[in-house]
Parts: sequence; C-alpha cells; structure tokens
Amino acid sequence: MDEITNSQPIVNDTWMALREFTAARIALGRTGNSIPLQELFDFKLAHAHARDAVFSELDIPGITNSLNQFDNLVFTLHSKATNRAKYLKRPDYGRKLNEASTQYLESIISPQTDITIVIADGLSATAVNQYAVSMLECLMPKLLNASLKLSPFVIVKQGRVAVADEIGYLLRSKLSIILIGERPGLSAPDSMGAYLTFNPQPGLTDESRNCVSNIRPDGLNMQLAADKLFYLICQSLQRKLSGIDLKDNSGLIGE
Repeated sequence: MDEITNSQPIVNDTWMALREFTAARIALGRTGNSIPLQELFDFKLAHAHARDAVFSELDIPGITNSLNQFDNLVFTLHSKATNRAKYLKRPDYGRKLNEASTQYLESIISPQTDITIVIADGLSATAVNQYAVSMLECLMPKLLNASLKLSPFVIVKQGRVAVADEIGYLLRSKLSIILIGERPGLSAPDSMGAYLTFNPQPGLTDESRNCVSNIRPDGLNMQLAADKLFYLICQSLQRKLSGIDLKDNSGLIGE
C-alpha cells in the first residue's frame, strides 16, 4: 500500500514552541486549508482511546487482590445501573446502590468509623485499574499513622461520585472518599479523581464535596495527590465540614 502523505507542504504554527508545555492539541500547523494528516490521525486515535476508556471495565479481581496488602475487608457492590448503556443514559442510577447492595450494607452491624474508602469505575475504569491502588499505597500509611479508623473498602460497579455518600452513611462513617475515573479527554483517557465528603448521606450535591483531580503520572502524581487528600481529610475531620467551605491551603505559609 502506498504511503499516505499530505498533498501540500506543512506550514508550522508560529507558537509551536508552546507544545512542549502542554499535551493539549495546540499549534498543529496546517497543510493547505486543513490540519496535517498526521495530526488528523492522532486526533482519531486519541478519540478512540477516550471511547475505550468510557467502556472499559473494572478489574475487580486484580484490585481486590492488591487491596489485600492493607489487611482490610473488601466489599463489591453495584449501582442501580444494570449495564453501561443504562449508566450513560441515566446518571441518577449510578449515584445509588441497587437494592441488593443496599440490603447487604444495612445487614452489617458496623461500628462508627472515621473514613469509608470507595473505588468506582466512573467514566474511566482504565484510570482506576491503573492508579487506585498506587494512590492508596501512598495514602494509607498516612491514615494509619494518624490512628484513623477505616471501614472495609468498597468497590462499586457502574458507580458515580454520589454513591459514596450513601455507602458512607450506611457504614456509619464520619467521612467518605471515592476514587473514580474521570471523564476522558483527548489528551487524558486515564485521569482519576478523589472526592471527599464529610457527614456523607444520600441527597448531597456537589457543593458538599472536595475534589482532587487529574491524578495520573502526566498530571498530579500519586504522592502529591495523597498529600493533598490527606490534608483535606485532616481539615475536614477537625472542622467538621467539607465542600465549598473547605479550601486547600496546604501550600500556604504557616499551614
């Protein structure tokens, strides 16, 4: 097969040097009235990676096996979204546990704990499969050194952020944390977010939560993300709040 090439010379963009500072699709240049052919192919490949991330599946056996290093129980639950199509069409279903999962947690006699940690696929199970356990390997020593009491880990299939509020409430935790795959972008199909809610309960909305976003090697690395999240955890438990009233001042002098 003949090699596919541009029919006209490629004209570089005048601010092409800025590309070394970002993965965003900037300064692509042009050939005639269009972008260069290679840039078009790169865009289509990035779009395919983003679609694959949305439809990727949690590696529950692998995550569960890796979580065993923390010597804690692991529960596997499911949201009301019975499949991926329903999850994407009905976001509200991903925010709630299905009946069987709710009944299971209600049947547990759980002592009050400080933190419940939830792991959910979100919109990129790829990110969670790759980074959730690595993030916890950085975070867990901090939590244990602070003598914080943890509920069993909870893995949720077809979950969205708010599902952690219901789980934290049913497990009687002061605070819930969810590690979840973020919506893929064309330069980041593997981005994970961590959301924190004090006094979790069903019906809370986004202003009640704090988020540490873009957790991945090319974004916020695991150690720095764990440091930020631990700061927010300590501040949240101390001040008994989360969300818009809780700011990340960890980088300020005197903090």
